[in-house]
Amino acid sequence: MKAELSAKALKLVGNPNVLVNLISRRVRQLSSGGNRPLIMETAGLSTAEIALTEIIEGKMEWETDLPKPKRKSRRRARKA
Repeated sequence: MKAELSAKALKLVGNPNVLVNLISRRVRQLSSGGNRPLIMETAGLSTAEIALTEIIEGKMEWETDLPKPKRKSRRRARKA
């Protein structure tokens, strides 16, 4: 995989764990032959690079149901 493709895709997705899941799922789809690539130029690209390019070009959509982290409130110690 090219590092520059990974960096661009990570900026779009935001979460590296979600990015890994997106790429691995799309690579499985492409490898099984059930789906065609959504980009035109695939010569010389691996399936992972195709998946990354699809994400960068906006050919794939995803939803994240991850809850936003809650801020922990800091309690002050009581003075005696």
